[in-house]
Amino acid sequence: MDVNEKLNIPELLKDLENYRPRRKGWTWRKALPRDTQLGPFRYKQISQSLKNSLPLPAAKFFGNIDPQPECVITTEIASGRFEDDIRRMRMAAWHGADHIMVIRTAGQSHYDGLIEGSPEGIGGVPITRKQLRASRKALDLIEDEVGRPINFHSYVSGVAGPDIAVLFAEEGVNGAHQDPQYNVLYRNVNMVRSFVDAAEAKKLMASVDMLQIDGAHNANATAREAWKVMPELMVQHGINSAFSLKAGMKKDLISLSTVPPTATPAPEVFLDLPYAIALRELFPGFKMRAQMNTKYMEADPREATVNHTMNLLISRLTSVDIQSTITPDEGRNVPWHYNNIAATNTAKQMLIGLDGLTDFVELKTDGPLRDTIRELKERAVLFLEEMVQVGGYFKAVEAGFFVDSAQYPARNYDGIVRHIDGGIGPDSVFLRDEEYLAPVCEHYGANHLPAGTKRPCDLIGGCTLCHPEKIIYIDELDEKDNAAQRLAAKAEHRDKGLLRPEVEWYADGVISMQLFYPAGVRVAEYAALALAEKMGIQEAEVINRLPMHPAEGTFLELKGKVDIDIDPASLDIPEEVPLLSEEEIRADVKARPMTIVGATVGQDEHSVGMREIIDIKHGGIEGYGITCHYLGTSVSIEKVVDAAIETAADAILISTIITHAEIHRFNMRRLSDLCQEKGIRDKIILIAGGTQVTNDIAVEEGMDAGFGRGTHGHAVASFLVEKRRQL
Repeated sequence: MDVNEKLNIPELLKDLENYRPRRKGWTWRKALPRDTQLGPFRYKQISQSLKNSLPLPAAKFFGNIDPQPECVITTEIASGRFEDDIRRMRMAAWHGADHIMVIRTAGQSHYDGLIEGSPEGIGGVPITRKQLRASRKALDLIEDEVGRPINFHSYVSGVAGPDIAVLFAEEGVNGAHQDPQYNVLYRNVNMVRSFVDAAEAKKLMASVDMLQIDGAHNANATAREAWKVMPELMVQHGINSAFSLKAGMKKDLISLSTVPPTATPAPEVFLDLPYAIALRELFPGFKMRAQMNTKYMEADPREATVNHTMNLLISRLTSVDIQSTITPDEGRNVPWHYNNIAATNTAKQMLIGLDGLTDFVELKTDGPLRDTIRELKERAVLFLEEMVQVGGYFKAVEAGFFVDSAQYPARNYDGIVRHIDGGIGPDSVFLRDEEYLAPVCEHYGANHLPAGTKRPCDLIGGCTLCHPEKIIYIDELDEKDNAAQRLAAKAEHRDKGLLRPEVEWYADGVISMQLFYPAGVRVAEYAALALAEKMGIQEAEVINRLPMHPAEGTFLELKGKVDIDIDPASLDIPEEVPLLSEEEIRADVKARPMTIVGATVGQDEHSVGMREIIDIKHGGIEGYGITCHYLGTSVSIEKVVDAAIETAADAILISTIITHAEIHRFNMRRLSDLCQEKGIRDKIILIAGGTQVTNDIAVEEGMDAGFGRGTHGHAVASFLVEKRRQL
C-alpha cells in the first residue's frame, strides 16, 4: 500500500467471503531496554519504533523522532459506518494507536443471536461478519504500513455473548470486553443466564488468546458519586478475574478496566492515586487498562484533555499495560476524526514526557497515601465478606449492594436491584443430561466424548474454528442501507477526487466554527445559529458553550453542514521550492560573502523569532557564514533601511508579531516603499516573518518572501542564496 494513496475501500470489500485473518491472539508491544538511545535522548520506557508514523509537532526540533511508549494505546471508534471507520483506523495507527476498539451499537446487547447484516448503528457499529472481515483485512494492510501489529477489539456481551465469542474467535478479533456483571447490572440480562453465557464465551476467547477487559468501570459512570464506589469496583474486578481464570483464561490476558473515579475540580490525584495503587497491589499479575472517566466529561475539549493528562500522570506513577484514550466526543456526541488522533497524541505525548518519572519520584511508604490504600482494601474485603454472608453474588445483587451511592460500609439503599428470576432470558438455562455430548471445540463444562476422541469436532468432520472454510459468509441484508449503497452514492465524488470537509463519514460536509460573542450564553447561542443561517450552514447546532463572564461574553463551538465541493485541480497551489543543501549554502556564502540587517520593527518587543532565524545556536543563518547585524526590538523602518545602506547589506529581515489593525501589513508595505524612495529596492532582498505572516501576504505587501510560524534558519538561508543569484 502506497503511503501517499488513500485506502481503496471498494477494492478492500471485494472477496471478503474468502478472507481469513492472518493471525489471532493479542499482541503486546516489544519494550526496548532501559536507556535506549533515540535521537539525542535516552529513554527508560519505550517500545520499538514505527516504520511509518507522524510524530508530535515538537519533534521537528529533535530530528523528527517519534518514540513510542511501552504500553499499548487505544483509540475508540463509533461512527456507525465501518467503511469510514477503516480510514480512521489508518490515521490513528500513524499516530501510535495499536488497539482499535470499535464501539458496538447498544441495541446489539439485546439481540438473541448474531446479526449478519444490518443498517448503520446509532452510537456504535453493528458487529457483523462483514464488518469484522473488512476491518481486519484493512488492519493487515495498515500493520504492514506502520510496521507493528494492531489489536482489533469489540464487545462480547448481551444475550448473544457466546455467539459473538464464536464469531470473534473465527474472525481474528484480538481483544474483547467480557464481564457477566455488566450484563446483569447495566443490560438487565438474567443473572444466571449471564454467568452461564460468560463461562462459554470466556472459554472461546481463551482458545485464541484473546485479551479480556472487564466492565467494572461502568459503576464509575453510573454511581451518583463515583469516588464512593471504589471498594465495590475492586470486588467486581475480583469476581470477574476469578471467574475468568476458572474458565481457562491466562492471567496475563485478563485486564482490569481501571478508571479513576474523579475529575478536577475534585482533588483528583489525592483521591485517585491511592485507588490505582490499591488495585495493582490487590491484583498482581493481571494487566491494567487505564481509561479516563467519562462521567464528568462535558463538551469542552480543553477540559477533557486536562483530565486525560491528569489520569496519564497516575498511569506513570503506577503502571499501565493498555492506555485507553477518550475524546470530547463522549461529552457532545460528535465523533470527529481529529479527536481520535488528538487523544492518541495526548497519551503518547504525556507518557513519553513522563518517561522515567519514577526514577526521580518515589511514592511515600507511610502517611496518608498508605493509610488510604489500606482503608480501600479493608472496605473492599468487608464488602466481599458481607456478600458471601448474604448468600453470594446473586443474593447481593437482589439486595441492591451494587452501585449504591454511599461509601461502603455505609448504604443509601439506592443500588441497582436485579432478581434471579427476572431480566432478559429467565428460565433459559437448563441442566445438562448425564450423557450430554457437544461435538464442538472449546466448550465449557462437562462434555461426555467417546473414548479416543482427539477433538470434539472430529465427530462432525470439523467445526468452523478448525475449518474456517465451513463458515457461511452472509453479506449485508438491507437492500437500501448498506456499505455498497453508501459507497455508490459518493462514487462520482471519489472518482473525480473532489474535496468536501468531513467529520464522521466520507464527504459528510460537517464543519466546526469557533465563535465569541459579547453576550450571555443564551443570547450568544441564538446569535450563532442566526449567523449560521446567514452563512448558508445547514443543520446548525451549538455543541459547546463556555461563559467567559455572565455579561461580557461567551465562547461557542458551532457545528453544521455545507454542500460545497472543491476540485483540487482548480486550486492555484504554488510549487514547493526545494531547499538548497547546507553544504551548497555555505559554499556560496564563502565564495561571495553575504550581509543582512535584522530587526523586530514598529512597537513590537518580541525577539525570540528573529533570534531563532539569526543565531547560530538555534541553527540560524549565522551558521552558514552570513554576517548578521541585529538592531533589536521596536526599531523604526527608517532605522532599518539606513542601517542596510550603511552596511551595504544584501538583505533586510524584519519580524513583525503584533498584528492588531494589520500592523504587520503596514510595516511590510512601509519597508518596501522606503526602499523604493532610497533607490535600493532592486539591489536588496526584503524578507518578513511573524506568526501571522505568510508568503502570499508578504509578496502582496512588496516583500520578496514571507516566513511564518515554524520556520527555521535553513529555509531563510536557502532563499537568500537563491534570490541573490537572480539579482
